Amino acid sequence: MLLEISIKNFAIIEEISLHFEQGMTVLTGETGAGKSIIIDAMNMMLGSRATTDVIRHGMQKAEIEGLFSIEQNLHLRELLEAQGLEVSDELIIRREILQNGRSISRINGQLVNLSVLKAVGQHLVDIHGQHDQEELMRPQHHIAMLDEFGDDTFFQLKVDYKAAFDAYKTLRKQVLTIQKNQEENKARIEMLEYQMAEIEAADLKAGEDKELHQERERLLNHKQIADTLANAYAMLDNEDFSSLGNVRSAMHDLESIEEFDPGYKELASSLSETYYVLEDVTKRLEGIIDGLDFDGNRLLVVESRLDLIYSITRKYGGTVDDVLDYLDQITKEYHLLTGSDISSDNLEIELKNREKDLVRLAGELSNARHQLADGLEQEIKQELKDLYMEKADFQVRFSKAKFGREGNEQVEFYISTNPGEDFKPLVKVASGGELSRLMLAIKSAFSRKEGKTSIVFDEVDTGVSGRVAQAIAQKIYKIGSNGQVLAISHLPQVIAVADYQFFIEKVSDDHSTVSRVRLLTTEERIEEVAKMLAGENVTEAALTQARELLKKG
Repeated sequence: MLLEISIKNFAIIEEISLHFEQGMTVLTGETGAGKSIIIDAMNMMLGSRATTDVIRHGMQKAEIEGLFSIEQNLHLRELLEAQGLEVSDELIIRREILQNGRSISRINGQLVNLSVLKAVGQHLVDIHGQHDQEELMRPQHHIAMLDEFGDDTFFQLKVDYKAAFDAYKTLRKQVLTIQKNQEENKARIEMLEYQMAEIEAADLKAGEDKELHQERERLLNHKQIADTLANAYAMLDNEDFSSLGNVRSAMHDLESIEEFDPGYKELASSLSETYYVLEDVTKRLEGIIDGLDFDGNRLLVVESRLDLIYSITRKYGGTVDDVLDYLDQITKEYHLLTGSDISSDNLEIELKNREKDLVRLAGELSNARHQLADGLEQEIKQELKDLYMEKADFQVRFSKAKFGREGNEQVEFYISTNPGEDFKPLVKVASGGELSRLMLAIKSAFSRKEGKTSIVFDEVDTGVSGRVAQAIAQKIYKIGSNGQVLAISHLPQVIAVADYQFFIEKVSDDHSTVSRVRLLTTEERIEEVAKMLAGENVTEAALTQARELLKKG
């Protein structure tokens, strides 16, 4: 139950705070005073889409805060616990709409996202207005409205069916994809096999192409390399002139006098290092020259190998390393296409089994819906009688449809407003007043099933008067007898039966316009009802009639 709502800087509302009690409360006032704005604010507090145009001119943000009592709402308590939110007998929802387009929502002081806010809000308040009547005229919404009449067992059946449908749909898509691409996969596998065999036959080694290019250059420049190496060796060590021998003699000379001066010893040490480096280079040159033979056959082998590598790299990559990376890639793809443990035949068998489960659950869901429809029809007929549509008859009709997440049937509401007339779809029969009564009848039937203790009616009495208006008033009051009803109304009959009446007025000066709200006393209520009956010029007869209406209420 909604105990209190506080609204700040929302449209023409500067700041108001309303305290609500159990039973029926009406909001009255002139058109444009802000009655529907309060309902809009309540909607946004409970998770509807927020826009910056609701922020009062010149303000940085709009704020809505509500205090609820949730003592008897077990489903809501379970939801709050599942979301890790604090659970107590009272719940506070706060939402701020900022100028930058963002909104901030909190439940019991904890930040929540919009989906959690909506889920919680659905358990708290049911707001019914002209939009709901529009949905009633759309047959595609009727199946959801019928399902709302179900119990926990029915909703679990819906969950089981939807899970089966999603699993069937996913597997069916997989099977169809395999069947569609079977020939394409076969051709792809054959191509991969050919490419893998061709690359593997080349027996490539990482970096092989670079090494072969270097070897080829050495073989092609063998004479230049041999002459250069021989000349370098001769300059270091030959019979006529040996650089190595001269360095050795100098090293020995310096070593003989190194004791006379630290500088001599340093020179001898440096020269000694140089000598041993030159000696090592000379030995290595000698070894290289001794093994330096030109192999023409090896050049042919290298040229042939490079031709093969060029042919492979031209097809599959720029270098041998690129080709080896490509081989690794296509090998993985090959194993993916050929290594599945589940064959297409096995998948088709599984699909048939899931199809059987889906058909079975769809049948159970259909039977459950038909039972709901029987109960709803009887409930609605009785409600319509109470609303002076005793000759009307209501029917829920089913027709076959393709399998979807809601089952394999379509649901549409039909009505016959007069005896002997055929049932026709609501959209073709119901007038504005009849539609209001039908929607009220449905809400009245659902209110006994739903866990929500707060129901809001936003001008659902449009297009009715007289005894029908009185019947609607009594019906709204009855709905609130076990909980809480908030109603916006212009009908004196509806206003008179309410337990409490808030009057909303618009006050303007040269600079701004604001809405103000006050709870009316009994005498003030008599005055307001009299104005609705007689206009601004209230007569004694109108006051007397207003007193009578309020007494009956």
